[in-house]
Amino acid sequence: MDNLEKNNLLLPNTRKNLLLNQIALITPKNNPLSLTNFPQLVQPKITLIAIGEARSVPAGQYALEVFKNLGILASLESKFVYGNNVRETLTYVETGNVDAGIVYLTDAKSSDKVKVIAIADKQLHTPIIYPVAVIKNSKSQQIAKKYLESLQSETARKIFQKYGFGIAK
Repeated sequence: MDNLEKNNLLLPNTRKNLLLNQIALITPKNNPLSLTNFPQLVQPKITLIAIGEARSVPAGQYALEVFKNLGILASLESKFVYGNNVRETLTYVETGNVDAGIVYLTDAKSSDKVKVIAIADKQLHTPIIYPVAVIKNSKSQQIAKKYLESLQSETARKIFQKYGFGIAK
């Protein structure tokens, strides 16, 4: 979105921050490990942690930021199992192939096979923001504007929140 705006490709005054997300530490639902927070991942009993491949998966980038800011990244790197996307990372945890994983809260809430152990403090990573805008050369600018309005309605907000999204101010 920043690149679109920088290249003057957005219809003026249509860009808005719509949704927020959070980074969650998850384990398989029936996992006997007694984890309660991110720093506990350094324990020897935790041997495999699923995260997204940080070069191509934003959730993986956020995970690395959290670990770095907690001062535990170097202790954890040998435990990482990389997913090609956040859904693959979630699947590693769902199937019990790893002890824990780091995904978006919205992905964690989509599965009844995982348990959310902790949510990363927002100060530990770059904000996770989902913006919306109308493209300047859209052939349907008025319809696109109405669509953006509907995404910001109270009904839409309730649906987004049901699935774990925060609403941007």
